[in-house]
Amino acid sequence: WWPRWSPDFAFGYGYPFFNIYGLFSHFLAELLHHFLGFSFTAAVEAIFGVSIVAGAGAMYLFVRSWLGRPAAVIAALAYTYAPYHLLNLYVRANLAESMAFVWLPLCLWAARESVVRPAYRWVVALAISYAGLMLTSNLVIVLFTPLLAGYVLLLTVVHSGAATRGAPWTRRVGAWLWRCVPPALGGLAGLGLSAVFWLPAFLERQYVRVDQWFDGRYAYQGHFIYWQQFFSTNWGFGVSVPGPDDPISFQIGAAIVAFAVLGVLMVWRTAGPLRWEIAFFVAGALSAAFVASTWAAPLWEVPIVGGLLQTAQFPWRWLVIVVICVAPVAGLLGHRAIMVEQERLSLPLLAAVTVLILASYPYLRVEIREAAEGPVSLAALMRFQQSSDEMTGSTAWVKEIPTWSPMADYYISQEIAGENVEPIDTKLDYSIFDYETFGASSVAHSSVSEEIYYFNGESTPQAVVFNHFYYPGWNAYLLDGEHGRRVTPVPIV
Repeated sequence: WWPRWSPDFAFGYGYPFFNIYGLFSHFLAELLHHFLGFSFTAAVEAIFGVSIVAGAGAMYLFVRSWLGRPAAVIAALAYTYAPYHLLNLYVRANLAESMAFVWLPLCLWAARESVVRPAYRWVVALAISYAGLMLTSNLVIVLFTPLLAGYVLLLTVVHSGAATRGAPWTRRVGAWLWRCVPPALGGLAGLGLSAVFWLPAFLERQYVRVDQWFDGRYAYQGHFIYWQQFFSTNWGFGVSVPGPDDPISFQIGAAIVAFAVLGVLMVWRTAGPLRWEIAFFVAGALSAAFVASTWAAPLWEVPIVGGLLQTAQFPWRWLVIVVICVAPVAGLLGHRAIMVEQERLSLPLLAAVTVLILASYPYLRVEIREAAEGPVSLAALMRFQQSSDEMTGSTAWVKEIPTWSPMADYYISQEIAGENVEPIDTKLDYSIFDYETFGASSVAHSSVSEEIYYFNGESTPQAVVFNHFYYPGWNAYLLDGEHGRRVTPVPIV
């Protein structure tokens, strides 16, 4: 029931896209399109909007649980207006990573509550949040999981230690293990809920051209952040390029950094046990910024450690961890030690909100380029794949990456003729047949199967070619008549 194969990718040759890319956010857009009548573009825009509001709400709930309401408001706005978040929204238009911003604080919130106030509901909440993140962006979850595990470890040590201070070491270890049970159950349950996606993705990774993801302009060596880029206010559109002169911005946000520094300085002495969590998020932000920077380039070459870092593909993707860590720290400016009024909107809180919004206001814009937006169609997909200069995904058996196809020609010709662009009804390659001795024709076709009949006037075996990338799971059979039962397997060569 979970889709695996996308038949129209790679110019119609097909690609196991649903095995590679978390598609929860796209499924939500499909629901709006099919059941509420949204156009494709309106559905995607609506989900972007949902991700903004839900992400802010999730960060508010997380921070409110341990720092109070004013701090939660500031943290939510810092999270929402963080330049890297806006980069994903308005420059990269990355729906999956934008929706991942919803799940990150929900995972932290559920994990914290499952340790501090263990209950079944928090185990369930953590399972759903972690599974949601996995189904939304398998890339972000790889970057985020070490942070989440470290946070849980810190919380279990701090809270079990506080409850058993002075007790024998056996009791202290037992208390720590007991604190570990709820978040561990939640994490394992989350993996179970999302196994329909991550397990095939892990087991079948060898069947796609992974080298494409890290070669050429996708090689990570050219995409480290230079230290001045963390603070540069330049803002533009395009893609990242080698060197410090990227047209797009990788800044952390001057106002957010200032809030975080001031918050730590003003709250540290009165923070009590919360110091551990504050220090953790400060360390997390600094560590993520470091591994994204040119200073960490040698670390990316170290075995095992480099393998984990390279899952980001581009070093600047580690900025998502910087944002999730720095937002709660920026919220410290709303701590009760600074803002005495915790229940109502106060002038200091209003001032903080205003500064955060105005600091990022110049970045709240989109760039519209020619050609102007046209109708969503298979012909448009073919043109986009050819003109976008993006990677054309291929399976491991493909030796030459296609740049066009007979299927693309068919869709374009339909559009030029003014006809409705409909999916093709066969992927059988008719051009190879010498009809005096051998021929074939399609009887039935779908995205996952095709039935043909053939005649062979020669005694030697003949080949039938389908315009389809090979992938494990494709099988060929002789049938007992049209739509009949399978009789004999046929080799695929």
